Amino acid sequence: FEPKMWGPSIIGFGSYHYKYASGREGDAPLIAFSPRKDAFSLYVHSQTEASKDLLSELGKYKITKACIYVKKLSDINVPILEKICRETFAYLEEHHECSCHQK
Repeated sequence: FEPKMWGPSIIGFGSYHYKYASGREGDAPLIAFSPRKDAFSLYVHSQTEASKDLLSELGKYKITKACIYVKKLSDINVPILEKICRETFAYLEEHHECSCHQK
């Protein structure tokens, strides 16, 4: 996927369309990152069981619902991050209308 700016500081790859039960809908990147002052923000869907299992092997990080914060890349296991990204693609492809279908 080609990189795309999502706002002033988020670099995303691919896209998917979401719609909440409330009726709110929009588009978001499949995966994205943002180089912040204190840490890199990695926007990946980390709620699947497979992703949760992989997190134990990722290394040193902090996490919120859909964001992993990493101080420096040497703190994490990059091949494990790649697997989490693949899980993200698979989950979003299964549950949302996404640019995955165009590749």
